Amino acid sequence: MTDITARANATQEAKFDLVGFLERYGVLLFLVLLVVLFATQNPRFISMRNVSNILTEVSIYGIIAVGMTFVILTAGVDLAVGSLLAFAAMCAATAVVALGVDFPYGWLVALITACAVGTAAGYLHGKTITALNVPPFIVTLGGMTIWRGATLILNDGGPISGFDEGFRWWGRGDVFGLPVPVLVFLIVCLVGYITLRYTRYGRSVYAVGGNPEAARLSGLNVKRIVASVYVIVGLLAGLSGFLLAARLGSAEAVAGVSYELRVIAAVVIGGTSLFGGLGGVGGTIIGSLLLGVLLNGLVMMNVSAYYQQVVIGVIIVIAVAFDTYAKSRRGARH
Repeated sequence: MTDITARANATQEAKFDLVGFLERYGVLLFLVLLVVLFATQNPRFISMRNVSNILTEVSIYGIIAVGMTFVILTAGVDLAVGSLLAFAAMCAATAVVALGVDFPYGWLVALITACAVGTAAGYLHGKTITALNVPPFIVTLGGMTIWRGATLILNDGGPISGFDEGFRWWGRGDVFGLPVPVLVFLIVCLVGYITLRYTRYGRSVYAVGGNPEAARLSGLNVKRIVASVYVIVGLLAGLSGFLLAARLGSAEAVAGVSYELRVIAAVVIGGTSLFGGLGGVGGTIIGSLLLGVLLNGLVMMNVSAYYQQVVIGVIIVIAVAFDTYAKSRRGARH
C-alpha cells in the first residue's frame, strides 16, 4: 500500500505543471515570440537603429516601473506617475530657464530639481495614504489630476525648450554606443534588484505586501515602509521626467500622458502580483521590454494607436486574471 502511494505521489510530481511553467517563463516566451513575429513581418524591426529606439523608449517608463514594483509589492498603486513626470520635467526646465542658457551646470540643476520635486510629491502621497488612511488609488488618482494641472499652470500649457548640449546629452547621448537613458535604466534596475533581493528593507517590503498585520506584529513599521515606496516611485518619476525632457529637447505639458497605464502594465505583465508580496524587478524588466516590443512592432505594422491601447488593456486583464488564478491555485495547495 505504501509503495502504491509513493508511486502515485511520484507520478503526480512528474506531471508537467503548465500553470507553474507559464508563471515562470510565460512572459519571456511571449517576448521571444513577439520578436520573431515582428521580425518576419518587417526585417527593419531588428535593425540596430530600431532596437536602440525600443530600448531608449522602454528606459523612460521602465525606470518608473522599477519604482512601481516596490509600490505594487505592498499591494498599493500609483496612478500619478505620468502627471508627476511632466510636472517634475516642467519644474526642471523652469529652473534652467531662470538661471539662463549660459549657466554651465544647467543639466545638474535640472536633474536635482526634477528628482527633488518627484521625491517631495511621492512623500506627500505616502504620508497622505498612511497618516489619513486614504486608499492609494484615491490619493494617487487625485495626484494625477493635481500634478497635471500644476504642469499646465507653470507655463500656461506651453512647452519650455532651448536646453544646452549638456542637458540634451542625457537624452540623446551615448556611452560606448549605449544610449544614456538605457544606461541609467540598467543602473536603476540593478539597484532595485539588489535592494529587493539582498537587503533588509527589501525583505520588509515583501513582508508588508504579503501580510501587513503579521509584519506589524513582527516589529516592522508598516506605515513607514508603505510611505517609503511612494517616495521611491516619485523620485524615479522625476528622474524619468528629466531624461524625457533631455531626449525631446523640451519639457512638454502633455508629457507622460497614459504612462501610468504603461508602467502598471509592465509591472503586472512581469509577474508582480497586484495583491502584494510576490514579484520582483527581474520580471518588471521583461514586462517593460515586452511592452516596448509590442508597441514598436504594432507601429511598424501600421496598426492604429487606438488599437494599441485596446491591445495593452486586454493584456493587462489577462495578466491579472492569470495572477488571480495562480494565487488561488497556490492557496489550494497549501
